[in-house]
Amino acid sequence: MGNQLFQQARESVAYAASIASGAAQGDKYEAILKAKNALSSAYMNCTDAERAQLREFQKTIDSI
Repeated sequence: MGNQLFQQARESVAYAASIASGAAQGDKYEAILKAKNALSSAYMNCTDAERAQLREFQKTIDSI
């Protein structure tokens, strides 16, 4: 079984990206905030390879 925190971060970022264009502003903000928190939680408990992916996820959130 993989790193649960990493999986949660990946799913949160994917959700935030998927609703970015069509959601209400409050929903969008909440999804971004959740994704940022998930990224922060996952970062300390990941391998170097996962950290590289988390940095890419962060770029995705920053571009929303």
